[in-house]
Amino acid sequence: MKAGVMDRFNGQKRKTESRDTNALISVPWARFTAWLECVCVVTFDLELGQAIEMMYPHDAKLTEKEKTSICYLAFPDSFSGCLGDTQFSFRLRQSVGRASGMCFGDKDAYNKEAPLTLQKEMAHFYGYVYFRQVKDVSVKRGYFQKSLVLVSRLPYVCLFQSLLQIIAPEYFEKSEPCLEAVCNEIDQWPSPVPSQTLSLPVMGVILQVKIPSKDDKPLGSPGKQGPKENHLSSPMVLPTIHELDLFKCFQSVLVHIQLLWELMLLGQPLVVIAPSPSVSSETVLSLVSCISPLKYCCDFRPYFTIHDSEFKEYTTRTQAPPNVLLGVTNPFFIKTFQSWPHIMCLGELKMSNVLKQVKVKKLTKLKTLDTKPGLYTSYKTFLHKDKALIKRLLKGIQRKRPSEVQSAILRRHYLELTQSFINPLERYMANLMPLQISMTPWKTPPQVRPFSQDEFLATLDHAGPQITSMHKGDWLGLYKQFFQSSNFDGWFRAKQKEMTHKVECLHLEAICDADLLSWIKDKSEVETVDLILKLREKLVRAHMLQLPVKEELLDKLERYIHSVISSLPEDLQTVLYKD
Repeated sequence: MKAGVMDRFNGQKRKTESRDTNALISVPWARFTAWLECVCVVTFDLELGQAIEMMYPHDAKLTEKEKTSICYLAFPDSFSGCLGDTQFSFRLRQSVGRASGMCFGDKDAYNKEAPLTLQKEMAHFYGYVYFRQVKDVSVKRGYFQKSLVLVSRLPYVCLFQSLLQIIAPEYFEKSEPCLEAVCNEIDQWPSPVPSQTLSLPVMGVILQVKIPSKDDKPLGSPGKQGPKENHLSSPMVLPTIHELDLFKCFQSVLVHIQLLWELMLLGQPLVVIAPSPSVSSETVLSLVSCISPLKYCCDFRPYFTIHDSEFKEYTTRTQAPPNVLLGVTNPFFIKTFQSWPHIMCLGELKMSNVLKQVKVKKLTKLKTLDTKPGLYTSYKTFLHKDKALIKRLLKGIQRKRPSEVQSAILRRHYLELTQSFINPLERYMANLMPLQISMTPWKTPPQVRPFSQDEFLATLDHAGPQITSMHKGDWLGLYKQFFQSSNFDGWFRAKQKEMTHKVECLHLEAICDADLLSWIKDKSEVETVDLILKLREKLVRAHMLQLPVKEELLDKLERYIHSVISSLPEDLQTVLYKD
């Protein structure tokens, strides 16, 4: 019996040591890959079409399918007619079965502390593009056409687009040596750590950024939207690494801001048809952010083309449209997506149109190519419009209120609306936690009580959104619809994991408060060794999951384990202490 216990302990120990050893193996370009997966230069070849001309690091592990997709997504659609310099973003599905070589989820220190909306993507890459198209008589095609693309798992759109503004013009002038030097500089950057302010030097400029943390208070004071010129002595301070100008993106559809929030909250299928990739990508990313701090858990593509590998999947008419948010520029999509329930057409912005905004348009009015800008849907909102807010924003346009101020007003509105919606759910979930008094060190900890939709809905009369929100309407119907969405599923899974970890922390505290040495006095050696194994397993799990437990508590548990081992015969001690 004693030998069986020893074998079990040694097997567990070997697995833990193997994991720790693998984690310590140094990775080339480790600091670089904390920010970027790779940098690609995409050019137009007369024979091949779009092709990757260069990639850093040279051994970046992209599949051929991913490279092909990046090539297509790195160039504006021919209908966009983008001359000069254009910046936009895309999001690309990672190839099935590829090994990323990175840790995610519970094992990733960054994701542990970052807001849900800014965590590293596990199944997608972001692409940040700087495209240049200028006349060039030395080229057969008559135009110089090239894109510099930053590929990352981080949704830092403002940071990476600002970085491109610094390096892309220089690269187009000086080519490869310049790009290699930039990548080596990025490889010296400190890793992104939530709550820290970092100085990131590149090409004689220092970018100063604050990495948001999940513990940050939402909506600090608004800053200017654009960085200012600087010298090495004065850093270029970016007011945000990810927040776009909401007002700029939504000003042509201000009367529909409530409707757009509900579509995003419920994960409804929506196509944004825009005049350029810049407008398309900024609008889609702004839509996704309007339900923050709730994470948008459906698929979204800031810029989507007919060459995308998911094109057939998303355009089939044999089934209901998928819950996905697409940004497109090709008018061909107007016909392709006519069966979709919600379509947003954006055109050239005219102030007269902004000040005279109209109601939603019927889907039957959609026409090919000559479709007028507007929102085409038959969706009826659950909540009433905030007419005072719309009036305030429209008056701001007339008074030429700065865009960043308008944007801050709109962002605060969305934040308060989302928090009013999510707070009752948070309160209900908190009541599902087992009481701390029910934690005993000698038993398996009690589980979190199951979520009951009916039980939750019954709480709304006395603890619903009406407590914090002035919005009137059918909140009950909105919650019922929300329960059917991917956003609820994603929120619930994250909350459930957080609460399960909290239960584990409380159980650890109960163990550390117990008198273990008294408990083992009348126990057999097998029971005592079994206790040691369980305690060590808890200790390993606490470190692996980075549970929010004080370090002194874990040290105390370690001392307890040593004390219990010391109470055993020497032969068993030797085995349990063996390296």
